[in-house]
Amino acid sequence: MAQERPVHEIRLGKVKAAIWRNETDSGPRHSVTISRIYKTETGWESSFSFGRDELPLVSKVADQAHLWIYQQSERNEPEENRSEDRSTSKNGSGSRTRTNR
Repeated sequence: MAQERPVHEIRLGKVKAAIWRNETDSGPRHSVTISRIYKTETGWESSFSFGRDELPLVSKVADQAHLWIYQQSERNEPEENRSEDRSTSKNGSGSRTRTNR
């Protein structure tokens, strides 16, 4: 049965990211839909196209969605994998590099 509601939403102004959890054979995976909401005479509608001035918000909600998903995957990671991550550090570019012991 398909999930009817996202597990998390991020909204900045009129731009919204909905994060969906999908169960797979190899564990949970997340997907993201990004939409723009707007009001009409009959209520609120959604669009999946964005104007020039909305693109910075698209970037920001995508970044926040990525961070939220990353945090969820760290929370659900087995302990033996997390101890391996402790031997890594971030380099100046923000990516992780393995340290030699």
